[in-house]
Amino acid sequence: MMIVVVGNPENRRATMFGAAARAVGHDVEVLPWRAVAAGPVTVPAGALVRIDSSGEDAEVDRLLRGADRPAVFGEIHGGAAWYRGFRAALGRIEAAADAAGATLLHDIGEIAVLFDKRVAHARLRAAGVPVPDALPATSRDVRAAPGGSIGGYDELRAAMRAAGHARVFAKPAHGSSASGVIALQVGRGRLSATTSVELADDGRLYNSLRVRRYTDERSVATIVDALAPDGLHVERWFPKASIGGRSFDLRVLVVAGRPGHVVVRTSRTPLTNLHLGNARGDVGAVRALVGPAAYESALATCVAAAAVFPGSPHVGVDLMIGVDKRTHAVAEVNAFGDLLPGVLDEHGRSTYEAQVAALGVPV
Repeated sequence: MMIVVVGNPENRRATMFGAAARAVGHDVEVLPWRAVAAGPVTVPAGALVRIDSSGEDAEVDRLLRGADRPAVFGEIHGGAAWYRGFRAALGRIEAAADAAGATLLHDIGEIAVLFDKRVAHARLRAAGVPVPDALPATSRDVRAAPGGSIGGYDELRAAMRAAGHARVFAKPAHGSSASGVIALQVGRGRLSATTSVELADDGRLYNSLRVRRYTDERSVATIVDALAPDGLHVERWFPKASIGGRSFDLRVLVVAGRPGHVVVRTSRTPLTNLHLGNARGDVGAVRALVGPAAYESALATCVAAAAVFPGSPHVGVDLMIGVDKRTHAVAEVNAFGDLLPGVLDEHGRSTYEAQVAALGVPV
Protein backbone atom coordinates (compact mmCIF):
# COMPACT_ATOMS: atom_id res chain seq x y z
CA MET A 1 0.00 0.00 0.00
CA MET A 2 1.22 3.48 -0.86
CA ILE A 3 1.24 5.87 2.08
CA VAL A 4 1.72 9.57 1.41
CA VAL A 5 3.08 11.50 4.38
CA VAL A 6 2.46 15.24 4.35
CA GLY A 7 5.52 16.36 6.27
CA ASN A 8 8.92 17.98 6.18
CA PRO A 9 11.14 15.46 4.37
CA GLU A 10 14.24 15.83 6.55
CA ASN A 11 12.30 15.94 9.80
CA ARG A 12 12.60 12.89 12.00
CA ARG A 13 8.82 12.62 12.28
CA ALA A 14 8.61 11.81 8.58
CA THR A 15 11.75 9.69 8.49
CA MET A 16 10.82 7.62 11.55
CA PHE A 17 7.29 6.94 10.37
CA GLY A 18 8.58 6.15 6.89
CA ALA A 19 11.08 3.67 8.29
CA ALA A 20 8.37 1.93 10.35
CA ALA A 21 6.02 1.69 7.37
CA ARG A 22 8.67 0.49 4.92
CA ALA A 23 9.83 -2.14 7.41
CA VAL A 24 6.54 -4.00 6.97
CA GLY A 25 6.37 -3.55 3.20
CA HIS A 26 4.50 -0.30 2.60
CA ASP A 27 5.63 2.17 -0.03
CA VAL A 28 6.05 5.66 1.44
CA GLU A 29 6.21 8.99 -0.31
CA VAL A 30 6.66 12.35 1.42
CA LEU A 31 4.62 15.29 0.17
CA PRO A 32 6.59 18.32 1.44
CA TRP A 33 4.74 20.87 3.52
CA ARG A 34 6.55 23.54 1.52
CA ALA A 35 4.63 22.43 -1.57
CA VAL A 36 1.32 22.25 0.28
CA ALA A 37 1.86 25.66 1.86
CA ALA A 38 2.65 27.21 -1.53
CA GLY A 39 -0.39 26.02 -3.50
CA PRO A 40 -2.42 23.11 -4.90
CA VAL A 41 -0.84 19.65 -4.87
CA THR A 42 -1.58 16.14 -6.12
CA VAL A 43 -1.34 12.70 -4.51
CA PRO A 44 -1.17 9.23 -6.08
CA ALA A 45 -4.48 7.57 -6.82
CA GLY A 46 -5.76 5.26 -4.11
CA ALA A 47 -3.06 6.17 -1.58
CA LEU A 48 -3.44 6.53 2.17
CA VAL A 49 -2.64 10.12 3.17
CA ARG A 50 -1.13 10.80 6.59
CA ILE A 51 -0.79 14.40 7.78
CA ASP A 52 2.16 15.18 10.02
CA SER A 53 3.38 18.33 11.73
CA SER A 54 4.36 21.33 9.64
CA GLY A 55 6.65 22.58 12.41
CA GLU A 56 10.41 23.04 12.58
CA ASP A 57 10.64 24.61 9.12
CA ALA A 58 10.89 28.38 9.01
CA GLU A 59 10.02 28.61 5.31
CA VAL A 60 6.84 26.56 5.78
CA ASP A 61 5.92 28.85 8.65
CA ARG A 62 6.47 31.92 6.47
CA LEU A 63 4.41 30.51 3.62
CA LEU A 64 1.53 29.58 5.89
CA ARG A 65 1.50 33.03 7.47
CA GLY A 66 1.67 34.67 4.05
CA ALA A 67 4.47 36.88 5.31
CA ASP A 68 6.51 38.89 2.83
CA ARG A 69 9.54 39.33 5.03
CA PRO A 70 11.88 36.41 5.79
CA ALA A 71 11.10 34.52 8.94
CA VAL A 72 13.25 35.40 11.95
CA PHE A 73 14.18 32.23 13.80
CA GLY A 74 12.20 31.90 17.02
CA GLU A 75 10.10 35.05 16.64
CA ILE A 76 6.56 34.70 17.99
CA HIS A 77 4.06 36.57 15.85
CA GLY A 78 1.31 36.09 13.31
CA GLY A 79 -0.37 33.13 14.97
CA ALA A 80 -3.81 33.95 13.59
CA ALA A 81 -2.43 34.42 10.08
CA TRP A 82 -0.57 31.12 10.39
CA TYR A 83 -3.79 29.40 11.43
CA ARG A 84 -5.68 30.76 8.43
CA GLY A 85 -2.90 29.56 6.15
CA PHE A 86 -2.76 26.20 7.89
CA ARG A 87 -6.50 25.64 7.48
CA ALA A 88 -6.28 26.61 3.82
CA ALA A 89 -3.42 24.13 3.37
CA LEU A 90 -5.47 21.40 5.05
CA GLY A 91 -8.21 22.15 2.56
CA ARG A 92 -5.77 21.68 -0.32
CA ILE A 93 -4.72 18.30 1.09
CA GLU A 94 -8.37 17.26 1.34
CA ALA A 95 -9.05 18.41 -2.22
CA ALA A 96 -6.03 16.48 -3.53
CA ALA A 97 -7.14 13.31 -1.75
CA ASP A 98 -10.69 13.63 -3.08
CA ALA A 99 -9.47 14.18 -6.64
CA ALA A 100 -7.25 11.09 -6.50
CA GLY A 101 -9.68 8.81 -4.73
CA ALA A 102 -7.16 8.65 -1.90
CA THR A 103 -8.02 8.04 1.74
CA LEU A 104 -7.26 10.64 4.37
CA LEU A 105 -6.24 9.07 7.66
CA HIS A 106 -7.18 12.24 9.56
CA ASP A 107 -10.33 14.29 9.88
CA ILE A 108 -9.36 17.74 8.59
CA GLY A 109 -11.89 19.51 10.78
CA GLU A 110 -10.56 17.83 13.91
CA ILE A 111 -7.00 18.93 13.16
CA ALA A 112 -8.29 22.49 12.82
CA VAL A 113 -10.06 22.22 16.18
CA LEU A 114 -6.98 20.81 17.89
CA PHE A 115 -5.00 23.81 16.71
CA ASP A 116 -7.41 26.23 18.37
CA LYS A 117 -7.04 25.70 22.11
CA ARG A 118 -10.21 27.66 22.86
CA VAL A 119 -12.42 25.46 20.71
CA ALA A 120 -10.67 22.21 21.71
CA HIS A 121 -11.07 23.05 25.41
CA ALA A 122 -14.77 23.79 24.95
CA ARG A 123 -15.28 20.53 23.08
CA LEU A 124 -13.52 18.50 25.77
CA ARG A 125 -15.54 20.15 28.53
CA ALA A 126 -18.80 19.56 26.67
CA ALA A 127 -17.90 15.86 26.46
CA GLY A 128 -17.35 15.64 30.22
CA VAL A 129 -13.56 15.36 30.05
CA PRO A 130 -11.96 17.02 33.12
CA VAL A 131 -10.20 20.23 32.10
CA PRO A 132 -9.20 23.34 34.08
CA ASP A 133 -11.76 26.13 34.18
CA ALA A 134 -11.36 28.55 31.29
CA LEU A 135 -11.65 32.25 31.98
CA PRO A 136 -14.57 33.76 30.09
CA ALA A 137 -13.30 36.55 27.91
CA THR A 138 -14.63 40.05 28.35
CA SER A 139 -13.94 40.86 24.71
CA ARG A 140 -16.96 41.39 22.49
CA ASP A 141 -15.27 39.66 19.55
CA VAL A 142 -16.77 36.17 19.77
CA ARG A 143 -16.25 35.15 16.16
CA ALA A 144 -13.08 33.13 16.62
CA ALA A 145 -14.22 30.80 19.36
CA PRO A 146 -16.88 30.31 22.03
CA GLY A 147 -16.50 33.09 24.59
CA GLY A 148 -14.29 35.27 22.43
CA SER A 149 -10.68 36.09 23.19
CA ILE A 150 -8.88 38.02 25.90
CA GLY A 151 -8.12 41.35 24.28
CA GLY A 152 -4.98 42.27 26.22
CA TYR A 153 -3.35 42.52 29.62
CA ASP A 154 -5.97 44.77 31.18
CA GLU A 155 -8.74 42.41 30.05
CA LEU A 156 -6.79 39.46 31.37
CA ARG A 157 -6.45 40.99 34.83
CA ALA A 158 -10.12 41.98 34.80
CA ALA A 159 -11.14 38.42 33.88
CA MET A 160 -8.93 37.04 36.65
CA ARG A 161 -10.52 39.32 39.21
CA ALA A 162 -14.02 38.49 38.00
CA ALA A 163 -13.33 34.75 38.25
CA GLY A 164 -11.46 35.05 41.55
CA HIS A 165 -8.33 33.41 40.09
CA ALA A 166 -4.90 34.62 41.20
CA ARG A 167 -3.02 32.00 39.14
CA VAL A 168 -3.67 31.24 35.47
CA PHE A 169 -2.02 29.86 32.37
CA ALA A 170 -2.34 32.07 29.29
CA LYS A 171 -1.74 30.18 26.06
CA PRO A 172 -1.66 31.41 22.45
CA ALA A 173 -4.73 29.92 20.83
CA HIS A 174 -2.78 28.46 17.92
CA GLY A 175 0.59 27.86 19.58
CA SER A 176 2.52 24.67 20.23
CA SER A 177 5.57 23.47 22.17
CA ALA A 178 4.88 26.00 24.97
CA SER A 179 5.63 28.89 22.60
CA GLY A 180 4.17 32.02 24.19
CA VAL A 181 2.69 30.20 27.19
CA ILE A 182 2.69 32.26 30.40
CA ALA A 183 2.17 30.91 33.90
CA LEU A 184 0.95 34.04 35.71
CA GLN A 185 0.59 34.58 39.46
CA VAL A 186 -0.63 37.79 41.08
CA GLY A 187 -1.36 38.81 44.64
CA ARG A 188 -0.53 41.26 47.43
CA GLY A 189 1.01 43.74 45.07
CA ARG A 190 3.33 41.17 43.55
CA LEU A 191 3.35 39.56 40.15
CA SER A 192 5.28 36.67 38.62
CA ALA A 193 5.12 35.38 35.05
CA THR A 194 7.03 32.23 34.12
CA THR A 195 7.47 31.75 30.39
CA SER A 196 9.90 30.79 27.64
CA VAL A 197 9.17 34.11 25.91
CA GLU A 198 12.15 36.42 25.51
CA LEU A 199 11.11 40.07 25.28
CA ALA A 200 13.55 41.97 23.07
CA ASP A 201 14.37 45.65 23.49
CA ASP A 202 12.35 46.50 20.37
CA GLY A 203 9.25 44.79 21.79
CA ARG A 204 9.45 41.69 19.63
CA LEU A 205 8.87 38.32 21.24
CA TYR A 206 11.08 35.28 20.74
CA ASN A 207 10.62 31.67 21.75
CA SER A 208 13.59 30.73 23.89
CA LEU A 209 14.78 27.41 25.28
CA ARG A 210 15.48 29.19 28.57
CA VAL A 211 12.54 29.64 30.91
CA ARG A 212 12.37 33.14 32.38
CA ARG A 213 10.50 34.73 35.24
CA TYR A 214 9.26 38.30 34.80
CA THR A 215 8.24 40.23 37.89
CA ASP A 216 7.75 43.72 36.43
CA GLU A 217 4.21 44.38 35.31
CA ARG A 218 5.22 46.50 32.33
CA SER A 219 7.10 43.60 30.71
CA VAL A 220 4.29 41.17 31.38
CA ALA A 221 1.74 43.58 29.98
CA THR A 222 3.87 44.10 26.87
CA ILE A 223 4.08 40.35 26.27
CA VAL A 224 0.37 39.72 26.80
CA ASP A 225 -0.63 42.70 24.65
CA ALA A 226 1.61 41.43 21.86
CA LEU A 227 0.15 37.91 22.01
CA ALA A 228 -3.51 38.81 22.45
CA PRO A 229 -4.35 39.95 18.88
CA ASP A 230 -3.64 36.41 17.63
CA GLY A 231 -5.94 34.87 20.24
CA LEU A 232 -5.39 33.72 23.81
CA HIS A 233 -6.81 30.82 25.76
CA VAL A 234 -6.66 31.41 29.51
CA GLU A 235 -7.41 28.79 32.12
CA ARG A 236 -7.14 28.38 35.84
CA TRP A 237 -3.78 27.09 37.05
CA PHE A 238 -4.07 23.40 37.95
CA PRO A 239 -1.48 22.67 40.68
CA LYS A 240 0.44 19.57 39.63
CA ALA A 241 1.79 16.78 41.81
CA SER A 242 5.54 16.47 42.34
CA ILE A 243 7.98 13.60 42.32
CA GLY A 244 11.59 13.90 43.41
CA GLY A 245 11.10 17.59 44.11
CA ARG A 246 9.93 18.29 40.54
CA SER A 247 6.39 18.90 39.31
CA PHE A 248 5.27 16.57 36.56
CA ASP A 249 2.64 15.76 34.00
CA LEU A 250 2.15 12.97 31.48
CA ARG A 251 2.24 12.88 27.70
CA VAL A 252 0.07 9.93 26.73
CA LEU A 253 -0.11 8.86 23.11
CA VAL A 254 -3.46 7.27 22.33
CA VAL A 255 -3.37 5.20 19.13
CA ALA A 256 -6.67 3.77 17.90
CA GLY A 257 -8.10 4.15 21.40
CA ARG A 258 -5.16 2.56 23.24
CA PRO A 259 -2.88 4.58 25.61
CA GLY A 260 0.22 2.53 24.85
CA HIS A 261 3.01 5.12 25.16
CA VAL A 262 3.49 7.31 28.25
CA VAL A 263 6.20 9.87 29.02
CA VAL A 264 6.57 11.54 32.41
CA ARG A 265 7.70 15.16 32.01
CA THR A 266 9.28 16.68 35.12
CA SER A 267 10.31 20.27 35.76
CA ARG A 268 11.37 22.76 38.42
CA THR A 269 9.15 25.35 36.71
CA PRO A 270 5.46 25.26 35.79
CA LEU A 271 6.41 24.49 32.15
CA THR A 272 7.11 20.79 31.65
CA ASN A 273 7.89 20.59 27.92
CA LEU A 274 11.00 18.47 27.50
CA HIS A 275 12.63 20.69 24.87
CA LEU A 276 12.92 23.41 27.55
CA GLY A 277 15.63 21.44 29.34
CA ASN A 278 13.26 19.42 31.48
CA ALA A 279 13.75 15.74 32.25
CA ARG A 280 11.86 12.54 31.68
CA GLY A 281 10.67 10.83 34.82
CA ASP A 282 9.92 7.20 35.59
CA VAL A 283 6.46 5.90 34.76
CA GLY A 284 6.69 3.19 37.40
CA ALA A 285 7.51 5.76 40.07
CA VAL A 286 4.47 7.83 39.12
CA ARG A 287 2.24 4.76 39.21
CA ALA A 288 3.56 3.90 42.66
CA LEU A 289 3.11 7.49 43.84
CA VAL A 290 -0.54 7.82 42.84
CA GLY A 291 -1.55 4.17 43.13
CA PRO A 292 -2.73 1.76 40.42
CA ALA A 293 -6.39 2.83 40.57
CA ALA A 294 -5.66 6.55 40.16
CA TYR A 295 -3.12 5.84 37.43
CA GLU A 296 -5.56 3.69 35.43
CA SER A 297 -8.24 6.35 35.91
CA ALA A 298 -5.84 8.94 34.48
CA LEU A 299 -5.19 6.76 31.42
CA ALA A 300 -8.93 6.23 31.00
CA THR A 301 -9.37 10.01 30.88
CA CYS A 302 -6.77 10.18 28.11
CA VAL A 303 -8.76 7.61 26.15
CA ALA A 304 -11.93 9.65 26.75
CA ALA A 305 -10.17 12.80 25.52
CA ALA A 306 -9.04 10.99 22.37
CA ALA A 307 -12.59 9.75 21.80
CA VAL A 308 -13.75 13.36 21.48
CA PHE A 309 -11.79 13.35 18.21
CA PRO A 310 -12.82 10.03 16.61
CA GLY A 311 -11.51 11.03 13.18
CA SER A 312 -7.94 11.30 14.49
CA PRO A 313 -6.03 8.00 14.37
CA HIS A 314 -3.77 9.16 17.18
CA VAL A 315 -3.48 12.10 19.57
CA GLY A 316 -1.03 13.08 22.27
CA VAL A 317 -2.83 13.92 25.50
CA ASP A 318 -1.11 16.08 28.11
CA LEU A 319 -2.52 15.03 31.47
CA MET A 320 -1.92 16.76 34.80
CA ILE A 321 -2.24 14.89 38.11
CA GLY A 322 -3.22 17.08 41.06
CA VAL A 323 -1.27 17.59 44.24
CA ASP A 324 -3.76 15.32 46.01
CA LYS A 325 -2.59 12.52 43.65
CA ARG A 326 -6.22 11.58 42.95
CA THR A 327 -7.65 14.29 40.75
CA HIS A 328 -6.42 14.97 37.25
CA ALA A 329 -7.18 17.20 34.27
CA VAL A 330 -6.33 17.36 30.59
CA ALA A 331 -4.10 20.29 29.73
CA GLU A 332 -4.11 19.82 25.96
CA VAL A 333 -4.75 17.34 23.18
CA ASN A 334 -2.13 17.41 20.44
CA ALA A 335 -2.86 16.38 16.86
CA PHE A 336 0.80 15.51 16.29
CA GLY A 337 1.93 14.41 19.74
CA ASP A 338 3.71 11.21 18.71
CA LEU A 339 7.40 12.21 18.62
CA LEU A 340 8.47 10.17 21.66
CA PRO A 341 11.84 8.62 20.76
CA GLY A 342 12.79 5.54 22.72
CA VAL A 343 9.32 5.00 24.23
CA LEU A 344 7.88 1.55 23.53
CA ASP A 345 4.48 0.02 24.20
CA GLU A 346 3.81 -3.33 25.86
CA HIS A 347 4.52 -5.05 22.53
CA GLY A 348 7.93 -3.40 22.21
CA ARG A 349 6.75 -1.09 19.43
CA SER A 350 7.72 2.53 18.92
CA THR A 351 5.00 5.14 18.50
CA TYR A 352 5.33 4.92 14.73
CA GLU A 353 5.40 1.13 14.62
CA ALA A 354 2.21 1.08 16.69
CA GLN A 355 0.55 3.52 14.31
CA VAL A 356 1.51 1.47 11.27
CA ALA A 357 0.14 -1.68 12.92
CA ALA A 358 -3.11 0.15 13.73
CA LEU A 359 -3.68 0.94 10.05
CA GLY A 360 -4.73 -2.66 9.55
CA VAL A 361 -4.23 -2.50 5.77
CA PRO A 362 -2.38 -4.98 3.54
CA VAL A 363 1.01 -4.01 2.13
